[in-house]
Amino acid sequence: MKNTNRSRKLLAVIGVILSLALVLGLASCGGAKTDETTTAADEAGTQASETDETQAAEPAAKDSYKFAVIKQLDHASLDEIANAVKARLEAIGAERGVTVEVEITSGQNDQTVLKQLADQAVADKVDAIIPIATMAAQVTALAAEETKTPVIFAAVSDPEAAELTGIDYVTGTSDALNTAFIMDMMLAQNPDADKVGLLYSLSETNSAKPIQEAKDYLDGKGIAYTEQTANTNDEVVAAATALIAENVDAIFTPTDNVIMAAELAIYEDLAGAGVPHYTGADSFVRNGAFATCGVNYTDLGTRTADLAFEAANDGMAALEDYYLMDGGIITVNTETAAALNADYSMFGDMGQLVEVQTSED
Repeated sequence: MKNTNRSRKLLAVIGVILSLALVLGLASCGGAKTDETTTAADEAGTQASETDETQAAEPAAKDSYKFAVIKQLDHASLDEIANAVKARLEAIGAERGVTVEVEITSGQNDQTVLKQLADQAVADKVDAIIPIATMAAQVTALAAEETKTPVIFAAVSDPEAAELTGIDYVTGTSDALNTAFIMDMMLAQNPDADKVGLLYSLSETNSAKPIQEAKDYLDGKGIAYTEQTANTNDEVVAAATALIAENVDAIFTPTDNVIMAAELAIYEDLAGAGVPHYTGADSFVRNGAFATCGVNYTDLGTRTADLAFEAANDGMAALEDYYLMDGGIITVNTETAAALNADYSMFGDMGQLVEVQTSED
């Protein structure tokens, strides 16, 4: 399958990221499959919930399994994925009559802590390590290089750019974002928008590509844009305030976890100023952002758990470099829409529409 040793490149990538600031990675909507992904949208979604009958017909090779889930930090998106991974692995254990132990830890967005957690998981001889987000995946892949402990990453938006492909003990799920579709949503809701704010963190490797895609899209439409970047909660609040002062018609943020961690601190100000916030994941919307289109992170966590158990039980030989999750789910916060006095009925013609309210989690 994969046999390229990428440790030097991984170290180089991590060095660049750390020199910028904190990092992580975290959704897609209607994105095209690559040659390295599943070949049909339903395969990506439905394989996450294969029938109990099929699984029961394939007895496990052992009677107990141990998995380590390493979140890059604590926030709604990563918590949702981790909880889905744990629930699915425990369900598989019950279906197959085996003991499954799942330990969830958080690296607190600190590379040193992430390395300690990954090293400990390797030392504990777990059956597979499941890092959630880009830096966690990179650090874990390096930690497992000698032992070849299976590493099944979750929610890495650009596995190739992160140098996580071509490694024979690494696979996982990608939540790559369809930026153009979200821009289409923005203009469908407000065709008169003539200035867009781009809010993101320079430390987010997963933000670089969609931000450039957004710029290219807006340039092509002749729409002006202005940027604000931030690396801490206080900086995010200041950046959002600056964009409001610049009278932007809407704000776009990709799957940027620095901004996600501060969404609850900015959504009321944005809505009060009449500025809809379009984002890269439904977790933003559940924390007050206006709308997104992307993957369901519970489904992504479930799919990742299936891959992890397959790797632990059957080995890595049959697995691809990574699997791109299918998007197509438009999520709108109805409370924020009401505060904005925004009509979003047109989204129902663009994809599957899910309405949510703000939850502080």
